Amino acid sequence: MSDRSRSSTPALQERPDDPGMQRSISWTGGFWIASGVPALVLFSIGSIAATVGTISPLIWTVSVLLGLMQSFVFAEIAGLFPRKSGGASVFGAMAWAPYSKFVAPISVWCNWLAWSPVLTIGSGLAAGYLLTALFPADAAINTWSVQLADLGFLKDGLELRFNATFLIAAGFLLLVFALQHGGILRAARVQTVIGIAVLVPLLIVGVVPLVTGDVASASFTPFAPLSGGWGLDGLTLIAGGLFLAAWSAYAFETSICYTSEFKNPAKDTPKAIFAAGLLCLVAYTLVPFTFQGALGVERLATDGIVNGDGVGRAMADMVGGGAIIGNLLIVMLILALLLTIMTTMAGSSRTLYQGSKDGWLPRYLGRTNDNGAPTRAMWTDLAFNLALLLMSDYIFVLASSTVCYMIFNFLNLNAGWIHRKDRADTPRPWRAPTVMIAAGAVLAFFNALLLGWGANVWGPGALATGLVFAAMIIPVFCYRHYVQDRGVFPASMYDTGDERDGIAVDGGTRQAGAGRAAVTSGPPIKRAGILPYLALAGGVLAVLIGQILSNMAG
Repeated sequence: MSDRSRSSTPALQERPDDPGMQRSISWTGGFWIASGVPALVLFSIGSIAATVGTISPLIWTVSVLLGLMQSFVFAEIAGLFPRKSGGASVFGAMAWAPYSKFVAPISVWCNWLAWSPVLTIGSGLAAGYLLTALFPADAAINTWSVQLADLGFLKDGLELRFNATFLIAAGFLLLVFALQHGGILRAARVQTVIGIAVLVPLLIVGVVPLVTGDVASASFTPFAPLSGGWGLDGLTLIAGGLFLAAWSAYAFETSICYTSEFKNPAKDTPKAIFAAGLLCLVAYTLVPFTFQGALGVERLATDGIVNGDGVGRAMADMVGGGAIIGNLLIVMLILALLLTIMTTMAGSSRTLYQGSKDGWLPRYLGRTNDNGAPTRAMWTDLAFNLALLLMSDYIFVLASSTVCYMIFNFLNLNAGWIHRKDRADTPRPWRAPTVMIAAGAVLAFFNALLLGWGANVWGPGALATGLVFAAMIIPVFCYRHYVQDRGVFPASMYDTGDERDGIAVDGGTRQAGAGRAAVTSGPPIKRAGILPYLALAGGVLAVLIGQILSNMAG
């Protein structure tokens, strides 16, 4: 690499008092930490059924299959940076960084904004389950609420309020924070136990109606969108369903957030993401199918299923259980939601941490405790979600965060082929078939189309709100880059992760332990030319086309 390229990589000193991440888990640890993802289907199974009708199981199946196809791209690019944590958004940002300082941090920011609200939604639903189990629906503790602000201009009925759900949910978040504080190894052990306790009953509930013959074919007829046809109106509902399902069904990519904590990242990273993907394939095809077959669309579309409060009772009906079984299932659901919260806090906090280490986000986030837990990022996650918990409509929060998730997804699927061009000579511990890299690029534009076409199915302000949240990274990044770092990136941003015995390659080395050094390179040679910029323009065009189709259907 030229001297000029090296000169753009000033070596800002690392903070010596940051213990950093610890390599303490194998791929099974990453798998169990990601085991909270299958339970995410319960967050929106009712909303999607109520919106698209009898075809909702097809929506879930298609969505998780798309997620599996995309995982090939993420598995490859994760191998390029085995010393980085934070997941696919961090690895994708490295592809965009040479082409635009401002596009790259959007990847990291949007991924965090997509994942972090799981803490709000999961803890809020868990609090609702607990209140439903302990008190009648008309009890004062369930009806008491203090309105803080009216947000009806974003969506009818949306408000900021303070109630018992907020207080209990905050307690759940603090409990998960305490468990995560001990580091990734302890978190993985706890989640293994909870994961087994949750996933086995969830799969049993998915299988029992099939065995007992309680899945009725009438629940799937007529097999058409809720609009009654497969015209533009019906396709718009399908786009809305695929848009919202993506937030859950693509989410097993979180298993590679722990690359810098895997004992053997070259082998553990692809094993973790593909194992998590196969688990999600089973859960996201089986559970929506049996739920709808046993309960019918009408039951799934009731307020109790849509808002989550009645899911436990519905599951008890599916297996023929009485009050005792129903209460056990509610306990299982609360554990399932705590599992998703643990999965999210572990992943999203590491995204903030690595974003800080790489120079995208404020410096204060780039610190871990003695156990290797990114506690400052975890506190930031906690504070942000305590604010979101005040909102009265979690589905609106979910739709807005899905906007950010689709932006992240677009950037990172395109990062696959950009890395292939710009880092062609960088060793790849696992290399995806080239056809899957190409398929990922195609899916990037398909997801951009869904963003424009399906977001506003969930509220006229969902797309605009999500875009505003995404744009908030610009002033945050400018503060970090131009004020804190004076316009230069930390040298650690360019870690290739390659470790060699004292050999300086591509710009220098830094100590990696036991007589070995981590190679630190400067920006790669920009071999992609104008193609990344054309991809961005194509993405914007796909969103605009989606908006036109949505408006035509409206």
